[in-house]
Amino acid sequence: MNAYACVLSPAAAVRHVVTVLTLVLLAACASAPLAPRDDRPFDLLGRVLVTYSGGAVTSNVRWEHAAERDEIWLMTPTGQTLAHVVDTPAGATLTRADQQQFRAGSVEALTRRALGWTLPLAPLQYWVRGMAAPGVPPEMLERDARNRLVSFNQNGWRVSLAYYGEGEAAGKVRRVDLKDGANEIRFIVDTWRDAAGG
Repeated sequence: MNAYACVLSPAAAVRHVVTVLTLVLLAACASAPLAPRDDRPFDLLGRVLVTYSGGAVTSNVRWEHAAERDEIWLMTPTGQTLAHVVDTPAGATLTRADQQQFRAGSVEALTRRALGWTLPLAPLQYWVRGMAAPGVPPEMLERDARNRLVSFNQNGWRVSLAYYGEGEAAGKVRRVDLKDGANEIRFIVDTWRDAAGG
């Protein structure tokens, strides 16, 4: 446990974790010039870990993505919902476990204010499919023996991808690692549930 977390009461620590993780994942769903919305649906279960100058936070996550709507649930290891996020062209809404709601017009700006740096997660909907996002051309691309992207630089971040090797999810992304200096984000996909086959 870091020194920052030690000064927080348990209730305050939970609120802090929910706030930080919500802002991170809202940024992934927000409209951005770098990455227009991908209209291919998916439904996944996983975990997210964010390491930044203020410490580290982690949560279980469910992400339902569609052409015009995203829903994200941040959950405890026991499945209790900490926050529910809905993102549509009309805007993004967050509902916490205590039913308090927050709305955002510009998630990127909100993330900058809350964390002190911009999280480049708008293209996560593409990276999680094993693709570079449209917009800024990727650099320093590396591919595996199957010609799949395994690492590249895009928008100032080093992106590393790992894939499932067997089972129903074979060939799909298992983990997305993002690194920019001291800032790191790890998004782990435990279960792919997309009916369309991704």
